[in-house]
Amino acid sequence: MQLTPRALCAAGRAAFRESFPVGGRDVARWFPGHMAKGLRKMQSSLKLVDCILEVHDARIPLSGRNPLFQETLGLKPHLLVLNKMDLADLKEQQKIMQHLEREGLKNVIFTNCVKDENIKQVTELVGSSCRYHRGESVEYCIMVIGVPNVGKSSLINALRRQHLRKGTSPGARRWRAQPRPLPPGSPSSGGSSRRPAVQAAGKATKVGGEPGITRAVMSRVQVCERPLMFLLDTPGVLAPRIQNVETGLKLALCGTVLDHLVGEETLADYLLYTLNRHQLLGYVQHYGLGQACDDITSVLKQVAVRLRKTQKVKVLTGTGDVNVVQPNYPAAARDFLRAFRSGALGPVMLDRDILQGVPSVEP
Repeated sequence: MQLTPRALCAAGRAAFRESFPVGGRDVARWFPGHMAKGLRKMQSSLKLVDCILEVHDARIPLSGRNPLFQETLGLKPHLLVLNKMDLADLKEQQKIMQHLEREGLKNVIFTNCVKDENIKQVTELVGSSCRYHRGESVEYCIMVIGVPNVGKSSLINALRRQHLRKGTSPGARRWRAQPRPLPPGSPSSGGSSRRPAVQAAGKATKVGGEPGITRAVMSRVQVCERPLMFLLDTPGVLAPRIQNVETGLKLALCGTVLDHLVGEETLADYLLYTLNRHQLLGYVQHYGLGQACDDITSVLKQVAVRLRKTQKVKVLTGTGDVNVVQPNYPAAARDFLRAFRSGALGPVMLDRDILQGVPSVEP
């Protein structure tokens, strides 16, 4: 007999952890720093920009954003795009909007770039924004910023699909703009007096499930013809200091850093803790575990056995070496994380603790 999620939760609630022990984990060593060079290049190109478009993960709408963005680039109209809305539990969307509005963010859009959901709102808001000293320019120019792996490149490609019909068929019309000279005193690349390279044919930017796909700063991409609109794609830039271990773990769960820097089994344990604490027990049915469990070793063992992820290990005994088949815990942890990131475990809101005002990890 298959238990309902409520019954599963009741069966395992007594064993669920109320806090996640951080021990001696040093979040600073997980992250490669704030990438100051990229931030300086963004700042030097502000005179070419009408609007700042910040992309962030909808599963962590209130945590993990780089505070230096607002300090360094905050003079321009600012639009926050919370991407991957299909993976986020948005039952408390109104609370999220109110929290962000108190922080001064009035223009917030939830999107799913894979399915082009709510993409049209982005260009509508950009088109209605103030342009300051660039009002005489025919073209709009928007700088896309954000921490790594939140979907900046996916957003650019989604806008191109919607407005230019690029990437929808092999015979899509190709267009390439000629570089225009920069205004006097503007930043240049390699000593040339040209704008950043324009890309407008096919899929303009690479996308991937790992951070660091976009490395070039200031790739200029056309996304719309009427009005004529370009985006400046930028690499992900992390904050110079992550607020706390909890924020670091949330960012890592969303793929902001490479898993091995934090530890796949550590991330899987934090994910299990989060799912159980918020009674999101989709993993039980996904892996056919029978009941909820708060012991990551036990869960990964069952996952490994079910997926036949095992490995042979040599064990020294009194009669010599013996090959023993053991569960492959790292492989099981990778599958657990992959299932979460693909939405197979159901929609999740990692910032629910902030909305409730309840701390979820030990100091």
